[in-house]
Amino acid sequence: MAGLMRREGFEMLEPFRRLLEGDVETSWPRVEEYREGDTLVVRAELPGIDPEKDVELTVADDMLHLRAERRERTEHKDKSSYRSEFRYGSFTRAIPLPKGCKDEDIAAAYRDGVLEVRVPVAEPPDRSASRKIPVSRG
Repeated sequence: MAGLMRREGFEMLEPFRRLLEGDVETSWPRVEEYREGDTLVVRAELPGIDPEKDVELTVADDMLHLRAERRERTEHKDKSSYRSEFRYGSFTRAIPLPKGCKDEDIAAAYRDGVLEVRVPVAEPPDRSASRKIPVSRG
């Protein structure tokens, strides 16, 4: 009985072990965004998914909406044991788009477990140039 209690106590600590090792569902996926010249680049780590089935990208109200879902199953079998794990998770992320970008210019590609979205950004008008406005006598 004491061995059973110790094992159950250990299994209760499993989520804490995974947290310390950085293997928790809330950290999935990692997303980064940066500017590369006149392009906004958004990259998301999405290993082990089918981008055609599990990823949805939409643009609405000057926001890029990214939704992804992961379904993963692993099994381990040997003579004396069987272990099966299922991991399901989904996430959504809304990323503000720069002013002046056009929806039809946005491109996305999935390669080696990374989704990359490229958004061309229009150059903002030059606000440093000033223009003198004449004042007339009325």
